[in-house]
Amino acid sequence: MRITNVIADLVKCPLPAPFYPTWGSGLQFDSVKMTIVQIETDEGITGIGAGPATGWENVVGINTFLKQQLLNKDPFMIERLRPAISNAKLRMGWPWMVEAALWDLVGKACGQPVHRLWGGFANEIPVYASTGELCSLEKRIQYVQNCVDQGIQAVKLRMHDPHPENDLETIREIRRIFGSRIKLMVDANQADHLPGASDIHSSWDLPVALKVARALEKLDVVWLEEPLARHNYDGLAALARKVDIPIAGGEKNSGLEEFRTLAERDGYHIIQGDCVFSEGIFQLRKAAALAEAHHKQFIPHTWSNPIGLMTNLQLAASLPNCPWFELPYEPPAWNLDIYTIIFEEGLELKEGRIVVPDRPGLGFKLKEGFLEQNRVPHDPQQWMVR
Repeated sequence: MRITNVIADLVKCPLPAPFYPTWGSGLQFDSVKMTIVQIETDEGITGIGAGPATGWENVVGINTFLKQQLLNKDPFMIERLRPAISNAKLRMGWPWMVEAALWDLVGKACGQPVHRLWGGFANEIPVYASTGELCSLEKRIQYVQNCVDQGIQAVKLRMHDPHPENDLETIREIRRIFGSRIKLMVDANQADHLPGASDIHSSWDLPVALKVARALEKLDVVWLEEPLARHNYDGLAALARKVDIPIAGGEKNSGLEEFRTLAERDGYHIIQGDCVFSEGIFQLRKAAALAEAHHKQFIPHTWSNPIGLMTNLQLAASLPNCPWFELPYEPPAWNLDIYTIIFEEGLELKEGRIVVPDRPGLGFKLKEGFLEQNRVPHDPQQWMVR
C-alpha cells in the first residue's frame, strides 16, 4: 500500500449559538474551524484526521511541508513518517491531525479500531461534562441539574474571574445544592491565554493557587486543572506538596521530553495531553506509559473539535490509567447535536459513559455531504511552493 494523495481543507461548521470561551475572554466563536486532512492510497482506503484552525495556516503548512514527504510512502510506517510531521510544527500550526489520519487509515486497512490495535482496555469510559463558558449561578445550577438528569456523574467548572473568591462562591453553592450526587472538577485555565483575548494577564502565582486549592479541598473536588503557568514546574511541585487535591494539566505541553518531565516530577498527578494540540496520538500513548510508570493518570484533553475528540477517545480507550473522559458540553452553543451534524453515527452515551465505537480506524464516518457543505473554497495551486 502506498500514499497517493494528501488533501487538506479548511472547514467551518456553524454553531447553533455564539460561544464565548472562558480561555479567550472577549472572543466570540460562531463556528468550529477545523483543518481536515484526507490521506488517500492506491488501495482505495482513505484516512481522515482533523486539527484546530484559525485560518489557512495548516492547509498551507501541509501542502508546503508535508505532502511531498508523504506521497508514495507506506502509510503503515508511521514512526518513519512521524519526524517529518513533528518537524513541520516549526513553520505551521499544530500538525498532529496528519498522524491521526495515518492511524485512521491503518485501522481501516486492518478492519479494527485503533485502540484495539494497541491492545484495547475499555469499551466504555465515564464522562465528565466540561463547561466552556462563565455564566450566572442560576444558569450553572440548571446546567448541572441537566447533567444529573442525563446520568452524567461529573462536571468540570471553570474559574476565570479576576477575583477567584467569586468563582469559589459559585462552586460552594453547586456543592451545597447537589452534594454527593455529582463529582466536581475545576479548571483554572492559568497555563496560557488564547491569542486575541481581551484580558491577557499574568497567571496566578503560587500563593493564589495555594489558597484556591485549599478551598477546593474542602469541597471534595476531584482535581484542580492548570492553576499555574505551563512551565512553572517548581511552582507546580511546591503546590502539589502542600495540598492533597490532585493537580492536572499538560494539554499544550509538547514533545516526549516535556511529558517525561511531567511524569517524573512532582506537580501534575493527572496528565492531560491532547492528540491535536500536544503531540501525535502514538507519541501521547508513550507519554501515557511514562505517566503509568510513575503511578499517574493520563486523561486526554478534548476541547478542540469533534474529530479531535474521536481521536482522543481511541487513545483513552487503550489506556489502563484513564478513568475519565472529557465531554465538551456547553449548550446552546456546544451541545451533542454537533456530533450528529458531522458524523453518520453521532456520539453514543450510556448511563454517564461514552461508548467507544468498534468501527475501524478512529471510529467515525463523516456524514454524507458534510465536507462539501462546510469546506471553505480555495485554489490548491496558491499553496504550492515554486
